[in-house]
Amino acid sequence: QFSLFRLTVKRPFSTSHSSVDAKEMKKFQLLAHKWWDEEGEYSALHSMNDIRVPFIRDTLLSMRSNYHQGNPLSGVKILDVGCGGGLLSEPLGRLGASVTGIDPLEDNIRTADRHKSFDPVLAKRIQYKSSSLEEIVEESMETFDVIVASEVVEHVADLEMFIKCCFQVLKPEGSLFITTISKTQLSYVLGIVIAEKIMGIVPEGTHEWEKFVPPEELEHVLESNGFSVKTLNGMLYNPLSGSWSWMKSTSLNYAVHAVKSGAQGQSGPTDTLSETDIQQPSATAGTAG
Repeated sequence: QFSLFRLTVKRPFSTSHSSVDAKEMKKFQLLAHKWWDEEGEYSALHSMNDIRVPFIRDTLLSMRSNYHQGNPLSGVKILDVGCGGGLLSEPLGRLGASVTGIDPLEDNIRTADRHKSFDPVLAKRIQYKSSSLEEIVEESMETFDVIVASEVVEHVADLEMFIKCCFQVLKPEGSLFITTISKTQLSYVLGIVIAEKIMGIVPEGTHEWEKFVPPEELEHVLESNGFSVKTLNGMLYNPLSGSWSWMKSTSLNYAVHAVKSGAQGQSGPTDTLSETDIQQPSATAGTAG
């Protein structure tokens, strides 16, 4: 979700990258109390749950032989990176998953903590922490079955470092789910000019087109850092109906599912990876979850 990361990575990666600028942090801080307003600045993220939650759920269930009907993700440890106010953490928790949500903005975490406290079941299944991804790498090596980074990579300071950190904290053969915005002329016109400046679907200044990530670039970074890309699906937002749907084109928004290759322990990425297998979502992936 619209979140930010300091990518000043400690061991096992040495880097001198500094944080995203304070101006951007301030921008998101001002909106921290508005996460759960379904008609407000984050309304598009609320409705995105209708396709991203089933996409995550159905993909994970297709990889499991048995699961509990009522809590299909029971026993699955999920890290929600850039969790914001918990818009995605909560529905994943309701599916039975054990969710850790991290976000560098303390105000976001306070909002998320407050909201989950109203539901005793979620209060047990979800824990939130004010942290960037690289700050938990050392304590969380090969800890999670799944990482979700939804609407996050277009805000990180260093994409490759971010993916390397994801690799480190995922268990072998763990899943990484990413949704983000493509870098095309169309995404500039629709994502910034129309969505921000004209219709106000998201707050003006939320996105920088230069930081948008083309799917080919994201695939390359994933494949060269120990992941095998399994699924790449285009997403379309209809501002009139306020709803999301799947589409073939990845020229606007898109979702990726990648799997950490092999049982490599902490030895790092391998050089040879299998061919990318691009497929369309399952028949149930577009239904409300």
